[in-house]
Amino acid sequence: MSHPLFYAGPGALTGTRPGDAVVLTGAEARHAAQSMRLGVGEHLDVADGSGRRVTATVRSADADRLEATAEQVTDEPAPRPELVLVQALAKGDRDLMGVQAATELGVDAVHPWQAERSIVRWTGGGGKAAKTAKALAKWEAALLAAAKQARRTRVPAARELLDGVGVASVCGPGTLVLMLHEDATEPLGDVLAAAGADAERIVMVVGPEGGISPAEARALAGAGARPVLLGRNVLRSSTAGPAATAVVQQLLGRFGARP
Repeated sequence: MSHPLFYAGPGALTGTRPGDAVVLTGAEARHAAQSMRLGVGEHLDVADGSGRRVTATVRSADADRLEATAEQVTDEPAPRPELVLVQALAKGDRDLMGVQAATELGVDAVHPWQAERSIVRWTGGGGKAAKTAKALAKWEAALLAAAKQARRTRVPAARELLDGVGVASVCGPGTLVLMLHEDATEPLGDVLAAAGADAERIVMVVGPEGGISPAEARALAGAGARPVLLGRNVLRSSTAGPAATAVVQQLLGRFGARP
């Protein structure tokens, strides 16, 4: 069974070697000591978001501070190609459900997308900047929680909000953009096999409940995105992204035993 994982602050594990002290404070210490009741002699993993994993043994655990001794230090390289999910905003927190599940399955970054047919709107009206910032912070917290659940040393980045046809900005050199669309004729796997070998980044675009608008589809296709069919069933917005992530991960050979 894998060890529970906790996050120290960014850069907190730089220079850490076996035998060094590793310290958790605040909410992470409370989670470890009070919620999970980790005690002296038990093992845990600590990450700081950079890909470094420190396996350590608890030597003291109080309400607001846990100290452990580093036993093993492993640096996990960032996977290539990078997997990015563009998730359209959806009602009922279905967008959050999608990015959380995709995080557990290995996506590296997410873009929220206020598509033309999105019912949920982050911008518009008074105080729109504050509303967007608050919503993005909610996504960041969800990504952190999902990465922790999945024992990931890297937390996916929540990137800038895309709006309408502006979604086409994700296209560019070295990027394979897969536009998930029920009217597509090419299976996702066929497109990935033909065009994915040299991609530095693979972007999966998931539309809202009402689907990707014709204008958005034209903008994406005009910028080089490939419309792809995920399967014969039409999936919810919350399901399509995780399903595509799982398929791409399998086809890239990333599903298997832990290193």
